[in-house]
Order: sequence, then structure tokens, then C-alpha cells
Amino acid sequence: MRKVVLFIAMSLDGYIADRNGGVYWLSGEDENAENDDTYLSFVKDVDTVIMGWNTYHQVVEELSPSEWIYSDLISYIITHRNIPLSEKIVFTDKNPCSLVRQLLQKNGKNIWICGGADIIQQLMRENLIDTYYISVIPTILGSGIHLFGTIDNELKLKLVKTQTSNGITDLIYERRFLPV
Repeated sequence: MRKVVLFIAMSLDGYIADRNGGVYWLSGEDENAENDDTYLSFVKDVDTVIMGWNTYHQVVEELSPSEWIYSDLISYIITHRNIPLSEKIVFTDKNPCSLVRQLLQKNGKNIWICGGADIIQQLMRENLIDTYYISVIPTILGSGIHLFGTIDNELKLKLVKTQTSNGITDLIYERRFLPV
């Protein structure tokens, strides 16, 4: 059964980008040290990635301008811009919750929620995220784009794994279902 997985990094004080949207700070204590490559083990169970326009734009303009780094995945970019579809990249103005519900009805591997904060917060409000894989970067930004916003209901999680490398702490939580 497919799962919806948030795989994201945040600062120690809960920001996924600085006040200008920058992610230059996404490194461990020693920028020259080898980090455990948790991404490679994570992505082997994923075939779909969802992100907003700002995250997409940052990937193609800053992080990987020469190639689409998610070419092995079907990518859904949530935007109101009218951009033609390609074979592996789908631009859509669907509500993120509706899109996730639709994708969960199809066979496949896990669905990765890559960003941004607004999409993540909408999915949290509907309790649609099964796994929270959060890498805490040893940096305090003080302001920026906050990962967690206000939600109406409490979300109960269960810690299933932690690991640390180069000062980066990976926290993996699964959604807990409360008795009715």
C-alpha cells in the first residue's frame, strides 16, 4: 500500500528556508565531511514526488539547473501557471489533498511530499501524511519559512527511528491512529 511521506530538512528552530527562501544553510557541522546519504535509501521506495512552484523553481534555477534531478520519478508541480505537461513532470492546479487522495487510489510506490510549507500544512490539516522524515540541520535561522503551521487537530506520531551524522539528526515518525 502506498504511503505519503514528508522527507524534508529544517533548521533547529523549525524553518525550511530562510526569510528570502534560501537553503544555502543545508549542511552539517563540517561542510567538507561525508554525510550519510539517507536520500538514496529513502527514494528507492518512492515513484512520485509532489512540490509547489517555489520548490520546483528553486530546484531548476539553483540546485540543479542543468538537469531535472527527479527524472526517475513522476513529478507533480502544484501551480496556477499554465505550463505544458511533459512525460515525467505534471503541472497542476489541483488542491494538494485532492491530488494525494487521487494518487493513493493508484498502484505504485510511496508518494514523496517535497515542499513547500503551504502544501505540507494543507496535508497535515487533513492528516494525510503517513511518515514524517525530518532532517534537523544544526543551524538556527531565527526567521524564514516555517515548516509547521497552525492545524485544527492534534496529530499523534510515533518515533520509529533516529540517526545522526555530521550534526544532522534524522527523525522518522509514523502517524498514530487514535481509537475512535
